[in-house]
Amino acid sequence: MASGGTIGVGIVGYGLAGRSFHAPFIDAVDGLRVAAVATGRPDRQAIARRDYPEATVVDGFEALLERPDVEVVVVASPNRTHVPLGIAALEAGRHVVTDKPIATEVADAERLVEAAERSGRILTVYQNRRFDGDFLTVRSLIDAGTLGPIDSLESRFEIRAPHSAAWREDWAEAAGPHRDLGAHLVDQARLLFGPVVRVFGQLDRRRPGSAVDDSAFVAIEHAGGERSRLWTSLIAAWGEPRFHVRGLDAEYVKEGRDPQEAASVAGGRPADPGFGEDPPERWGWLYAGAELPTRVPTIRGDYRLFYAQLRDAVRGTAAPPVDPVDAIRGLRVLEAAERSARGGSVVTVAAT
Repeated sequence: MASGGTIGVGIVGYGLAGRSFHAPFIDAVDGLRVAAVATGRPDRQAIARRDYPEATVVDGFEALLERPDVEVVVVASPNRTHVPLGIAALEAGRHVVTDKPIATEVADAERLVEAAERSGRILTVYQNRRFDGDFLTVRSLIDAGTLGPIDSLESRFEIRAPHSAAWREDWAEAAGPHRDLGAHLVDQARLLFGPVVRVFGQLDRRRPGSAVDDSAFVAIEHAGGERSRLWTSLIAAWGEPRFHVRGLDAEYVKEGRDPQEAASVAGGRPADPGFGEDPPERWGWLYAGAELPTRVPTIRGDYRLFYAQLRDAVRGTAAPPVDPVDAIRGLRVLEAAERSARGGSVVTVAAT
């Protein structure tokens, strides 16, 4: 639809995801603008009007679709809504971005992809952690051969969070941190090492009253022989290191998550000085045999790259930033880990 003009984006939901991880990065990309925000909560409506006074704030999804200036719909509402709202937006002729995970079930995700194919519109998934600085650094070290042939990757998204009634702790709403945060970890592992052939999972509910698995470990064997060991947790007091990559020539260890996350939650904007830059004291370490470890500067992360590529895809000059079929492959790995945990055995998958 768009060839070179500014593309209007409508955001569904203005909680943490919509307010902190979508809107600021859309607004920072030339050729995109936040045209509308849909939220039924008056407090969030007021925040959206303050943040984007030129955008239209509406109280429902249907009202968003009625706006002719909305060409792209970002579904940043609870995970269970990604599929029905995504299908409705596609059928209304809009391009669609769903927050991760693409869906809570593979069958639902496949319905969403089929709707995109019927509509001829773009469907993509906000796997923004592909643009984390620490992940970009890991990828560059592997691509450059600095670590030598890779034995294994350890990767974590572990925090400490008391049990609550928030929607993310409702299985029907979000399917828990294993499928929510785990979607990032599996996506990164597959980008680094390719298809998955075997999966082993251990999932537990440790906090009293928890309705979701709050402690998860997933071991993956890739088709090339590399091993990925992934942790998601809501009970970790430390939760480090973020990455530990072991090669036959060297190892890389990185603590602390990408600074874009904390800065965004605190209200920072991508244009702020130093946004996304890791300070030297937080750079990772490279260990190479008997040599003294050395610091590796962290590549600057930049979530704007996702939306810049989406802009180009809408204009017809680039592929979408994330293939939704790839997101389904990652969801299949997460489901395989759950089957493994229930059965206590390794699950073989078809080069997922």
